[in-house]
Amino acid sequence: MSHEHVSYLELLARGAATEAYDRPVLLARASGAGPEALAELEEAKQLALRVRAELEGRRRREAELSALFATAHDLAGLRDLDAVLRAIVQRARSLLGTECAYLSLNDPVAGDTYMRVTEGSVSARFQQVRLGMGEGLGGLVAQTARPYVTDDYFGDARFQHTRTIDTAVRDEGLVAILGVPLSLGSQVIGVLFAADRRARVFEREQVALLCSFAAHAAVAIDTANLLAETRSALAELERANDIIREHSGVIERASEVHDRLSELVLHGGGVHDVAHAVSEVLGGTVEFTDEGAGAARRVGGHAVREGDDWVAAVSAGGETLGALVLHGQPDLDPVDQRTLERAALVTSLLLLARRSAGEAEQRVRGELLDDLLDAPDRDRRLLRERAARLRTDSEAPHVVLAARIDRAGAGADTGGRESADTGADAGGRESADRQRLWSAATHLAATRHGLASARDGGTVLLLPLGPGESAADLARGTARTLGGTLREPVTVGASAPVRAPLDHPDQVAVAYEEARRCLDALRMLHRSGQGAAAEDLGFLGLLLADSRDIDGFVDRTVGQVVAYDRRRGTDLVRTLDAYFASGMSPARTKDELHVHVNTVAQRLERVGRLLGPDWQSPSRALEIQLALRLHALADAVTAT
Repeated sequence: MSHEHVSYLELLARGAATEAYDRPVLLARASGAGPEALAELEEAKQLALRVRAELEGRRRREAELSALFATAHDLAGLRDLDAVLRAIVQRARSLLGTECAYLSLNDPVAGDTYMRVTEGSVSARFQQVRLGMGEGLGGLVAQTARPYVTDDYFGDARFQHTRTIDTAVRDEGLVAILGVPLSLGSQVIGVLFAADRRARVFEREQVALLCSFAAHAAVAIDTANLLAETRSALAELERANDIIREHSGVIERASEVHDRLSELVLHGGGVHDVAHAVSEVLGGTVEFTDEGAGAARRVGGHAVREGDDWVAAVSAGGETLGALVLHGQPDLDPVDQRTLERAALVTSLLLLARRSAGEAEQRVRGELLDDLLDAPDRDRRLLRERAARLRTDSEAPHVVLAARIDRAGAGADTGGRESADTGADAGGRESADRQRLWSAATHLAATRHGLASARDGGTVLLLPLGPGESAADLARGTARTLGGTLREPVTVGASAPVRAPLDHPDQVAVAYEEARRCLDALRMLHRSGQGAAAEDLGFLGLLLADSRDIDGFVDRTVGQVVAYDRRRGTDLVRTLDAYFASGMSPARTKDELHVHVNTVAQRLERVGRLLGPDWQSPSRALEIQLALRLHALADAVTAT
């Protein structure tokens, strides 16, 4: 084998470029080789080039097959459609040696095709371009389902040029473009492209290779669509299953609450028992309120959403009695809404039943008190039996209280008779006031195990005294309670305690007259909205009270001064007498007592600490002087 032949083998072995194969011929010609030797070398050169081309083709086909195998492997483990399509475009660009590769998909709704994946693109306009069917090279491929190639895009008249597409291609700088269809059966779903920014000719093998990649891309898209449809179908099935499961749970809850509400009604449950039962079933917190049912009332009693709460009106006969409010369940199922409405209906029935029973008990309490006031000679045994049924403690001391609503500007009422009204509206308002006061008083009487009745334009109550409680304490407490309930000033006059009123029913009417006199005195003294007994009214109380408790009046007024003198051997009472007799002048008082003025001042200071800082006010001074006279009179009677 000649030296030149060995050179060609070396060139093949190291994969030299085509230009290197001319060197052996040139060297032989330079060394003076003859025509026969040169012809033999030229023939060897051509043979080596053919071998080189064959080897290059095999390497290229091996790389293509390897790329196709890798693509098929990616498809087998398809997880992300965009990642697979991006890999196909990258491999197509690499194997075809182009500067750019991209893939577009058809949009059946818009009737055009749009860029899905690009590789090597630098123009934002190009990456976002959309091609109408039949427009540009890609539109032609999508429309005809055949590959198209051009080595000079702007000089090629086979396809329709548009300003939008041409501007995008010019921005990207593309010249030579190859496009092959992405087909699923007979349907074209997109186009795969390879392009260069210089003129070049795409060989048939390169067109076939890009068609193979397009087939893989179409399979990937179809597989991804099938997976997406499968996932969507599974999700729909799961949602349907959840809805069925939820509806089944709702129906079970509705059945459970129906059974529980029926049981509550049959066993005498109350409103709060209903609220508790519905709370457990619906999973939130249900409370009954006598306010906040306005929204539910406006929509005919259906449960309505108020913020994050649900409200169902509790009503009967057009009257709204309150509402059930559900907290903690803003997204309430329609069936659960009906459950809340059913609970509101049961609540209204319970309230009506309780109201009927309460009204019946109130009438019985009123009738018993009316009998004590109007017919004290009735059989006391029957009175006791009636009181026992009302759970009234007939053995405890009771106080009779007279109560009336007092508005600003209302005149005093004497003799228990209302002042005449000239207007129908005023009369209607006063009638409503009496009804409200009677309702609040009967509730108070029921809670305190007493009696109440409407009488003389107001209300009369017979209430037992609590441990350590005085008639005055009870009057003040009753005025506060009734006034707070009605949000109106309620004036209350109280009698002295009546011991065992059912044993002495004749004393109840007498006590009521005393309570009325006390009530009238409070209104004349402009002390509306207060409660008091005769003992609170000083010497006026002596005139109003039937008991004429002189000792009690003296003790309440100057008792502390008298007790101090007895304990300490002081002379405060005599000093007070002299002080008032001297016109409340300390200087004249010291002359009357024959002591120093400082002694008088010290004694009066002590009196102030015992009786309070207002003891010299006109009203207190008058009461103290009267008490001193009564005290002196009592001492004189005792001495004789």
